[in-house]
Amino acid sequence: MPELSEISKILAEITSPDDVKKFLNEILTDNERRDISLRWELMKKLYKGVPQRIIASELGISLCRITRGSKILKSSDSVTGKLFASMPEMGESRLK
Repeated sequence: MPELSEISKILAEITSPDDVKKFLNEILTDNERRDISLRWELMKKLYKGVPQRIIASELGISLCRITRGSKILKSSDSVTGKLFASMPEMGESRLK
């Protein structure tokens, strides 16, 4: 998908969090923004070690979707895992 590469470059060039938010609001639908927010929330919970069944119950999502996120965070080259590790408020990963 060449468009994804183009969007990635654009996001990398935006330096203001407010401008990134505005850009995402402009190109994504309400449902797409909700999906991304939900995915981010489940990834944070996984990183913090919240059990998958509790995440499924709290967020109303399938274990399959959560398992995908868990696999991503367990990967040694996970960008998301590296981002969380660099965020002091996330603490150390308790992902098992």
